[in-house]
Parts: sequence; structure tokens; C-alpha cells
Amino acid sequence: MPGMPDTRRQRTEDRGQKPCRGKAAHVQQPAQGADKNLPSAFCPLSSDTLLAFDFGTKRIGVAVGNTLLRRANPLTTINDEKTDARFAKIAALLAEWQPSALVVGLPSNDDGTPHELTALCRRFANRLKGRFNLPAILVDERYTSLAASAALNEQGIRGREQKTLIDQYAAQQILQAYFDEPAAGLIV
Repeated sequence: MPGMPDTRRQRTEDRGQKPCRGKAAHVQQPAQGADKNLPSAFCPLSSDTLLAFDFGTKRIGVAVGNTLLRRANPLTTINDEKTDARFAKIAALLAEWQPSALVVGLPSNDDGTPHELTALCRRFANRLKGRFNLPAILVDERYTSLAASAALNEQGIRGREQKTLIDQYAAQQILQAYFDEPAAGLIV
């Protein structure tokens, strides 16, 4: 709007980030089931680390990746149902990896309608943002568990053997989806 300051530029420069340009600057269409009122662009510096989370009520899968290589890798699974213990483990991961942003999978049904965990994942992303003062980016996570299971099958890990790894591999799929199409992520 003419005469209005570009606050997006100021906010990103305050965090040491470059304002977005080109393809990633604006989302053309929000992801299905996405909150259309959320900002939709995050441009990290050229080689920032990102952590991704596949939130679940029993386990949280975690993946790590670098924006320069744009490749996600499974990292760990947090096997704790207690909130304080979960956030303590997340804090330790953040201290170790020093990410510039956090990516959280946002589940939805096949038709794009909210899933029973959608609200919990949004809440988790908001809590990450509030506790750790980092941007939290929501990414559609439909079919990531299936893709994670297929990746584990290819490695010869099948059935019950997958239980300890599936969540971190799903987090890897979530982060890779963000790297492949950053404009599809929504900042909370």
C-alpha cells in the first residue's frame, strides 16, 4: 500500500534475516485447510539449520536440515508424554543445533479438512514459538507417515521395527517438503 512502511522487511532484518524475494516472497494459494490469516513467507539466511517436528500425543519425531543443502535428515524421537519433559528435550536439541526456524507438520484429512490432531499441532507450534522465540512454520503433513514407512521398508526395516524410527522419518518428510516448496509453509 502506498505510503505504508514495509514492516515485513523490518521484522526480518531485526532477526538478521533477509527479506524474501521472488518465488518464496508470497504464497499464491494457502495450503488446503490452512489459516488464511497467517503470514506465509520465511526466508532464512543462506545456510541456516532448521528443525522439524512430527507431533504426536505419545511421540514427537525430530528431523534436521540445512537451507544451503536443502536436504532433511531424521534426528531423533522424543518418547515422552509429559509436556515439561518434551520441552526440556526440545530445548536441548535447540541448544545443540541452533536452528533459525522450526517446522511443524500440520495434519489434515485427505480432503484437506482438519484432522483430530490439527488443533494440537497448531498449539504445539505456537508453544514452540513462544517458548523459544523462533519462527514456527506449519507444513502440510498428509501422507508423510506412509512415505516414512516406505523409506524404512527400502532400508529393510519393517513392521514393529519401524515403531522407534517412524516419527523421525515422518519429520524428515515434513522438512523435505518445506525445502522442496518453502512457499507452502505458513508462519505462526
